[in-house]
Amino acid sequence: MSPALSDLPLRKITRVIESLSFRYVRTTGSHAVYRHPDRRAVVIPHHATVKRGTLASILRQAGIKPGEFRELLN
Repeated sequence: MSPALSDLPLRKITRVIESLSFRYVRTTGSHAVYRHPDRRAVVIPHHATVKRGTLASILRQAGIKPGEFRELLN
């Protein structure tokens, strides 16, 4: 994974996830659950900054590649 994707603010990640048609469903503890109309789910921790490995997991859950994510950040 590219260093450009490490340690991103939570707000940027949720903005990209929501732009991919994922919608907020609920919060369990300190984790928000977003669901896509095709029933895929993404769990995002409520931390000020999301670390590189956690971001990789979020991207796998969403079914997008790091390159696609990088394009959507801009």
